Formats: sequence, C-alpha cells, structure tokens
Amino acid sequence: MAKFLRGGKVVIILQGRYAGKKAVIVKNYDEGTKERPYPHAIVAGIERYPLKVTKSMSRTKVAARSHVKPFIKVVNYAHLMPTRYSLELEEIKSAVQSETFQEPTQRAAAKKVVRSSLQKRYIAGKNKWFFTKLRF
Repeated sequence: MAKFLRGGKVVIILQGRYAGKKAVIVKNYDEGTKERPYPHAIVAGIERYPLKVTKSMSRTKVAARSHVKPFIKVVNYAHLMPTRYSLELEEIKSAVQSETFQEPTQRAAAKKVVRSSLQKRYIAGKNKWFFTKLRF
C-alpha cells in the first residue's frame, strides 16, 4: 500500500483536545517505536486561528488579530484525516523532533519556532486554507 501520510502533509485531527484543528505532519513513524508500538506521527498545528482583518483596521489591531497559537503533538494515525494539501516545513522540521517531548522547556522552545514560522507564512499570504478555521 502507498504511504500517503508523509512529512509536509496537512491533516485534520479527529480525536482529543485538538479535534477539528488543522495540523501538518512533521515526522511519521509507520511501524511505530518501542515506546509507542502503533503507527503515529509528530504533528504541528494551529490551536487558535488568526481572526478576520479588514481594510479599516489600524496596524496594531491587524497585528493583534494575526496571531497564531500553535501546538505540537504525537498523534496516532487512526486520529488523523489527510487532506489534499501540503506545506513546506524546513524550519519546523529542525525544531520539532521526538526528543522535544522529553522536557517542557524544549517543548516551549519548539512551539516558539513553530509559531514564528507559521506567523511568517500567514503574513506572507501563503497557504490561505491552512490558516482558516474549519467550518462544519
């Protein structure tokens, strides 16, 4: 069977705290690991999406409404739904690894890198669909 859950693939989280949120696969483990003997992936996603911006808003209000709150998580394949979209993630891949989840300070540092990367992408106007809230 073809492996379609690869790094860079945009997915939707189906279960748990981040259900209905969009995320991108950073690293995938098709065979599982010793600690997690099931297929899973490390994902980085958007916990709180940026708000709508209009022309009449001031520069400070636009900056405030353009904030992105990210999350990083290890998720079972059964709780992921792949989409047709993908993202390039060079910056995120270097910051988020399996060792990142060992200590809270490392996790916080990785979140900051992910936030800055996603923020730049949003402000540049790339991947518009990824930064819109899922409506259902």
